[in-house]
Amino acid sequence: MCLGIPGQVTAILDEESAMAEVEISGVRRAVNVLCVAETGHPLSSLLGTWVLVHVGFAMSRIEEDEARETLRLLAEIGELDSELATMRASAQAPTRDHE
Repeated sequence: MCLGIPGQVTAILDEESAMAEVEISGVRRAVNVLCVAETGHPLSSLLGTWVLVHVGFAMSRIEEDEARETLRLLAEIGELDSELATMRASAQAPTRDHE
């Protein structure tokens, strides 16, 4: 199942391409944060912000209590573990450089 999962922005990886590192239940993943960036503010203003992540993009900002409750519910219904396993597997997959 393809879900939007709450994660917290932990680092800015590349300002120019709007890439940040987001931690989702201990798994760190690079995501595009352009959709949640504020015009006129540096991406560093997103550090510590909770966002809803879907297929590599931070789609919206959410409050911390909402994020934690969503993670709890996803774990309760068994969806969180499979999504985290998919993220871990994709992070370990070999990448192919395109010329």
